[in-house]
Amino acid sequence: MNVILAIFKFSPVFLMAGLMISGMDALLAAPLAAVWAAIVAFITDKLSFNEIVETAIDNVKEMQLVFFILMAAYAMAEIFMSAGVAASIINVSLKLGLSAKTVAVTGFLVTCVLSVATGTSWGTFAAAAPIFLWLNHIVGGDIVLTTASIAGGACFGDNIGLISDTTVVSSGIQKVEVIHRIKHQGVWSLLCLTVAAIIIFVTSMHLPGIAANANEAIAAIPQEVWDNLNQERPAAVTLLNQVQEGVSPIMIIPLIVVIITAIKGLPTLACLFLGIITSLIFGLFTGTVTSISAFLDSILTGFSDAGSWVIVMMMWVGAFGGIMGKINAFAPLSNLISKISKNVRQLMFYNGVLSIVGNAALSDEMAQIVTIGPIIKTLTEDNVEGSEEDLYKLRLRNATFSDALGVFGSQLIPWHVYMTFYIGIASAVYPLYKFNVFEIISHNYLAIIAVVSILLLTLTGLDRFIPLFKIPSEPDVKLKNK
Repeated sequence: MNVILAIFKFSPVFLMAGLMISGMDALLAAPLAAVWAAIVAFITDKLSFNEIVETAIDNVKEMQLVFFILMAAYAMAEIFMSAGVAASIINVSLKLGLSAKTVAVTGFLVTCVLSVATGTSWGTFAAAAPIFLWLNHIVGGDIVLTTASIAGGACFGDNIGLISDTTVVSSGIQKVEVIHRIKHQGVWSLLCLTVAAIIIFVTSMHLPGIAANANEAIAAIPQEVWDNLNQERPAAVTLLNQVQEGVSPIMIIPLIVVIITAIKGLPTLACLFLGIITSLIFGLFTGTVTSISAFLDSILTGFSDAGSWVIVMMMWVGAFGGIMGKINAFAPLSNLISKISKNVRQLMFYNGVLSIVGNAALSDEMAQIVTIGPIIKTLTEDNVEGSEEDLYKLRLRNATFSDALGVFGSQLIPWHVYMTFYIGIASAVYPLYKFNVFEIISHNYLAIIAVVSILLLTLTGLDRFIPLFKIPSEPDVKLKNK
């Protein structure tokens, strides 16, 4: 009877996973799952309607700061793409010219930087694909390697970028500061980037060394591709035009300001608003910002983009999580992992595995973050004891799990919405090749390295050799029932 009750309480998670796998948008799947969770709560725990609503709202209230950060992040991402910051980064990166030997690794490094600057993997890939896929065509590079490389690079900043929605949300759910999260995983992320770049470069050594430039690639883009981009991602069209026309290198300064203030420990919102203000100042000076009105329109677009999907979806998933927590729906799962975990590192490893499995089940990294994130948070809080400082470090790792195994894990799941998006954009931008999802996965070295390394480092304790990445283990922390 207890098993049946546990399965029934967990059924809202199965419902959400099933709806996501069927192709339903998380914005609709989340409220449907929340409604079913409310019905389950009424049946199993005899909660009244008012108690259910109050529980849901209380959980959503805890995300209020995250909502403001997301709006500011989306606004700054839109401004960076429209005010010339992103174009300046690309132009500076491409000054030396490219060949077939270097097009993939250059595309990888440029998208890594660009994704940190814009905080969006989707926007970065949409902006970079037309440049690098046609550059690859001109110099005779490996189209699969180049596509996979910019796909991996586009996800780098989505995992560690200060303005990335997944970074902000995963940190908020685990109750850790975004800046602390970035510092925790910073060296590990850079090591993954370095190893992946070396592999990409070595893999390209057999290719010819004929040079080309971005202007040739952009000029070769068919009108049909321009039309598709203008419909799917207008900001990418603006960025490409700026790359072609040229942007002053001083437009990199807003990104530098954001990075420096973040390192100095300023609050995330302060860093974001400084990025927005410096973009306005330097944009007016260089001419990339034509008017205050146009600049404010970009902010409005960013706010609208955040409010039209991610914030609304998070509110519903927050309500869902609050109800599920109220009825202790995750208690059996917590008990199972507690029983099979012999120490804290094993428990944290299972949190990582749960994150990647949840990502595969939900086929959406944000849905995984807001659904599985609270579960691994509860698992850690209920089963581990230690000082507040050590428990905070464990929360940092949980936040990194949610984000890294959400963003990079999505690159290794064939049916994931990420892969559908990438294949769709690549096919639209470069119709001369029939892209295969398994080819892209097998050449996405950054995703493979990131996913495998974080799990193994956590389980084996080898993370102690990476600065700031070590998590505490026995005797500093211990399982409560061991």
